[in-house]
Amino acid sequence: MTQPNQAIDSIAVQSPLSARLRALALLFLKLGAISFGGPAAAIGQMQDEVVRKRQWVTRQQFLDMLGLTNLIPGPNSTEMAISVGFVHAGWAGLVVAGVSFIVPAALITAAVAWAYVRYGAMPLAASLLAGVKPAVIAVIVIAVWRLGKIAVRDVWLALLGALALAAFLAKLSPLIILVGGGVVGMATTQLRRLQRRMSSDTPDLSAGVLLLKKSALLFGVLPGAILVAAGLYPKRVPLARLAWFFLKVGAVLYGGGYVLFAFVEQGLVRDNSWLTQQQLLDAIAIGQFTPGPVLSTATFIGYLLRGPWGAVVATVAIFLPSFVYVAALGPILPKLRRSAWVAAFLDSVNVCAVALMAGVTVALARDALRGWPMWAIALTALAALWRWKINPAWVVLGGGLAGLLLAAVR
Repeated sequence: MTQPNQAIDSIAVQSPLSARLRALALLFLKLGAISFGGPAAAIGQMQDEVVRKRQWVTRQQFLDMLGLTNLIPGPNSTEMAISVGFVHAGWAGLVVAGVSFIVPAALITAAVAWAYVRYGAMPLAASLLAGVKPAVIAVIVIAVWRLGKIAVRDVWLALLGALALAAFLAKLSPLIILVGGGVVGMATTQLRRLQRRMSSDTPDLSAGVLLLKKSALLFGVLPGAILVAAGLYPKRVPLARLAWFFLKVGAVLYGGGYVLFAFVEQGLVRDNSWLTQQQLLDAIAIGQFTPGPVLSTATFIGYLLRGPWGAVVATVAIFLPSFVYVAALGPILPKLRRSAWVAAFLDSVNVCAVALMAGVTVALARDALRGWPMWAIALTALAALWRWKINPAWVVLGGGLAGLLLAAVR
């Protein structure tokens, strides 16, 4: 990514910093409030606003930034907002654009969480949520399928994904699965490359020695650090531990917002019983039905666990790593992607992320698909998403209406 003073167009250079920051805030507050349909829809709206209408960045710059967001953990749409802010108004723009994009979704989600806590036990709300859950399962299934087609590039990656899915169903920590899968994929790719070299007439023994040294370091040090971190799950829900959980998730979250639910299902439902499966399904539904980044679901979960302060802490913690990554790694990560080691690591992590999404879908379906009416809603939603590519928010709304209709018939 180019430096701000190199990337800003001539019109922006003539504008004072305060004017550029105000323009960033107004634009991304608007986008954060109206960007339904997931990261792809939000990024499409950004491209229209900042490339075509305002010409803050060129089309090539926008594509370069999009490539960057696919290389680092965190929500793509939020990191695109942060990157645009950095290019248009420097470090202050980085903060203003990112915060402005997050705040509307967080406020809307917090309001929904308040209503959920206050009215969620009412029969009308229960019927609505009963229909929403199978529709959400269909949304995740489509996301898994589409991402899987991109991530699974060969037989080896397909095998790695199957192993990651089995590990998740066996209740291994998603954090260990992601990092361990990346390390295994990286080492395996290099071993295969070394094997091809050694089969030639003049094998490169020095490359083999280097490979063994790097593999020993990665397998010996990195998994140990991850195991230590994974063991820090709390037994209660103090704010500091809530912040640590979401900060850790935000720092390693590859594969989009849906992978968040794999971490929550493991860490907050199974390991600590802070949430129930039903509450997790409701949180996913809220994430689909509200605008902005899907990770604003953390706001909902934080509110359920610790009220308004929990919502604030969870939101800040899960989005903070994205700001740090874009600020620190933006200028150098495209170069790292050209490294065979880093490319193999990222490809393997992406496959494992899709496997986690598949695993959490299986776990949640056990709770959501009880009885033929719920199966009917799920299959109808699946057909609508597959055949007509309807916005997931409308599918979730349709599921809720179907739930109310079923309750009325009964």
